[in-house]
Amino acid sequence: MKIFKEKASLEAYSLALTLYTLVAFHAPFFSHAVKLTEGGFNGAVILATAAVLLACLDYLLYYLLAWLGRIVGKCIISFTLVGDAVMLYFVNNYDVLVTDEMMGNVLNTQYSEASGFFSFAFILYLILGIAPSVYVFMRKLEYGSWKRLLANLGITLGVLLAAVFGNMKNWPWIDKNSTELGSLIMPWSYVVNTFRYEAAQRQKNQKEIPLPDPVSVSESRDLCVLFIGESVRGDRFSLLGYDRETNPYTSKDSVKAYRGVSSATYTMAGVKAILEPMDVPELHEILPNYLQRAGVDVWWRTNNWGEPPVHTEKYYTFAQLRERYPEADARYDGLLLEGLREDIASSDSTKVFVVIHAYTNHGPSYNTNYPEEFTVFTPVCSTVEMSKTSPEELNNAYDNSVVYTDYLMHEVIEILRSFPDRRTMMLFVSDHGESLGENNLYMHGVPYSMAPKEQLDIPMVVWTSDKSLQYKDIPEIGQHYVFHSILRFFGVDSPAFNEEMCIFAN
Repeated sequence: MKIFKEKASLEAYSLALTLYTLVAFHAPFFSHAVKLTEGGFNGAVILATAAVLLACLDYLLYYLLAWLGRIVGKCIISFTLVGDAVMLYFVNNYDVLVTDEMMGNVLNTQYSEASGFFSFAFILYLILGIAPSVYVFMRKLEYGSWKRLLANLGITLGVLLAAVFGNMKNWPWIDKNSTELGSLIMPWSYVVNTFRYEAAQRQKNQKEIPLPDPVSVSESRDLCVLFIGESVRGDRFSLLGYDRETNPYTSKDSVKAYRGVSSATYTMAGVKAILEPMDVPELHEILPNYLQRAGVDVWWRTNNWGEPPVHTEKYYTFAQLRERYPEADARYDGLLLEGLREDIASSDSTKVFVVIHAYTNHGPSYNTNYPEEFTVFTPVCSTVEMSKTSPEELNNAYDNSVVYTDYLMHEVIEILRSFPDRRTMMLFVSDHGESLGENNLYMHGVPYSMAPKEQLDIPMVVWTSDKSLQYKDIPEIGQHYVFHSILRFFGVDSPAFNEEMCIFAN
């Protein structure tokens, strides 16, 4: 093509990419900005200023990458264009905000989880990034001199600063809405928030702060299973008043169910909160590590991710469980319970602690997370494009996954009943809730400060063979209660224990 044979000035090249990025990838940004403004002349000024700022930032990015990086710069530009397209797909289809929390989810997502998002629409979105990438590499450039570089930088920065300081009266509005709008700016949202997440992780992954040594541990033979659910909403448990029978199994098991349990909004924060004694940014010694140090035999089985470092040799991933039990059905979380009774029986420890970290209720493909016999509510959503299915089908698929989770809880209780020589307990709690289209939100991961109740309200279910344990009547409860309640069950006397955050009476 003739256009690829002639050289273009770097200014024209950068401007073309800037305009494409502004039009192709920022419709959600401007749509959201319109909703946040009050309209009128000032609203128009805010939107126009935003357009100028975005254009200046993208122009600087493309100009500098191409001038300084040459072929490497073109590779980076292409990467950002494809990244813009991928993020636009998730923003448009799942109404997510591209925050540091979301980038943490992206960076820690396993292939089996990520593949659930692939669809024909995803491929179409990829074309939005791949097509301009062809232009990026094929277009020959006239790079110009240092003087032209400095002149371009000076003019662009001048326009940018004029727009910023010419809008000083709207700074409070910008500050108020910066988190939401900033998460929709491509490619800056995911680039900046990836660095923010990595910086936060380096701080969190510093050596964990040890808890005070236990004072004493009871001599009773105790067995506890902590069942960590994934994306389970409290208002979808019939045990807690939901008008559908989603707990047909545990409703016959004499369990105690707590409503209104507050949670984080994404897996890493939720699991950390479940395993730590208090809400702190630092990484303290988590429950399984602390119990192991106290002499408890600790086992961990997972079909998920996101937990802090667990110091036990009896840590089994889903892939390892597939290898251990090749005859078992490895499509569903039932594999997490395969051979569990035998593992527990093999322990010669007085006290045994097992953690089951499930995946069943994670979207978008809820219908693929449970066996066919648990399809109680029909019809079900069978597409990953949740916004394009009917609310009835989406809710049916999700509720079926809740029924399967209930079955797994019941199976854990049955395993515990097979050890009559031990005091036993199962404690189920979810890492976070889930949005199912309410307010046009789907799944989870919205920043805590603006998260809807559907993502923050989770269930907690407890079963124990010890009838002498008395439950407290607690109006408000959080994930940190798990740590202290399990310490009490095991009879661990420790300075780390907090009576006020324990569900059991003294």
